[in-house]
Amino acid sequence: MPGIIVGADGSGHSQRALEWAMKEAAIRRVPLTVLTVHQAVHGWSGAEYFPEDAALTEKARAGAQADVDKVLAGLGNSRPESVTVNAVHGFPVEELVKASVDADLLVLGQKGTSRFARTVMGSVAFQVTQHAHCPVTIIPPEHTHQA
Repeated sequence: MPGIIVGADGSGHSQRALEWAMKEAAIRRVPLTVLTVHQAVHGWSGAEYFPEDAALTEKARAGAQADVDKVLAGLGNSRPESVTVNAVHGFPVEELVKASVDADLLVLGQKGTSRFARTVMGSVAFQVTQHAHCPVTIIPPEHTHQA
């Protein structure tokens, strides 16, 4: 997926990342891929699959498409050359890192958790920055303050 990839999960912080990524893709005149990941359940041998996973992955794709449509409606004439919405079933960090292999830029939103919480729990954004195969832009929360 050449161009810009943005991770989307329907949250407010991913919405800010989506808006930023769309504007950046328009400026660079490159395609934008919106990637949403339906979280897999981790079992003994890796990802566990259940009959409802396909429907839930499609629901995640439809939600991401709705977010894309909303942002595109507000952009006016300054739009990316193309926008594709992909949904996969898996582990967010793994799927984002895998997508970064052919990307020019990966964009993620940051939840705004404290440094302590990121250290204890880890975060998708932090883990992806450590393993991505392309530059990563992290869009900070609207109001950040250190804890």
